Amino acid sequence: MGYRFTDLTTACQQEWRAYIEHDFVRQLGNATLPEASFRHYLKQDYLFLIHFARAYALAAYKSPTLADLRQAHEGLKAIVDVELGLHVGFCQEWGISEQELETLPEAKATLAYTRYVLDTGNRGDLLDLHVALAPCLVGYGEIANWLNAQPSTLRGAQNPYDAWIAMYEGDEFQAAMQAELEWLNTRLADVTPARFAELSKIFRDATRLEIDFWQMGIERIDQDLIDADLTH
Repeated sequence: MGYRFTDLTTACQQEWRAYIEHDFVRQLGNATLPEASFRHYLKQDYLFLIHFARAYALAAYKSPTLADLRQAHEGLKAIVDVELGLHVGFCQEWGISEQELETLPEAKATLAYTRYVLDTGNRGDLLDLHVALAPCLVGYGEIANWLNAQPSTLRGAQNPYDAWIAMYEGDEFQAAMQAELEWLNTRLADVTPARFAELSKIFRDATRLEIDFWQMGIERIDQDLIDADLTH
């Protein structure tokens, strides 16, 4: 019997739950997340998307089949031609200009995660790269679904972050998540136990770095409060 994506999450259950149910996510769902925290996350997520596009370009290079090459090409086009523009527009709604986005310094958490993904893809094969990206590709869809299952989650006008939840619960993203799960399940079905152990380590490390990405937003607020105290 071959492996499936759920075997990866089971092997890294503690890290996966800590990521999906992080305080940042909970506060986003119940509308208690400080707006400055969300803005900081949005800015860094813009930088992440740029490196995400680079990862798809690397996936194209690593593709052993024409089908894989086409998939990577479509992913790259979606980010460069659509998602980045949508993200810039979303940031503008939160008072973040495109000029500000273009001059942003990368936070340590952004550097760590994006470079880990690219390094993993460079060193390994296409499956290694997809597994490193899976906490984002699959995780955001699962987070939206998890939030919708929580009685504390607020929807509509009472939650300023409702549009974020709606983006990842939407049919387009959920379909992309299912397509990625099908791709992963097909490839994981053929791996050996030793290979699965290697992939589990990649998945665990990437999930830990996603946790740090959430924590970055919360700790940014803490640092802002410290800086404010120091100026008085």
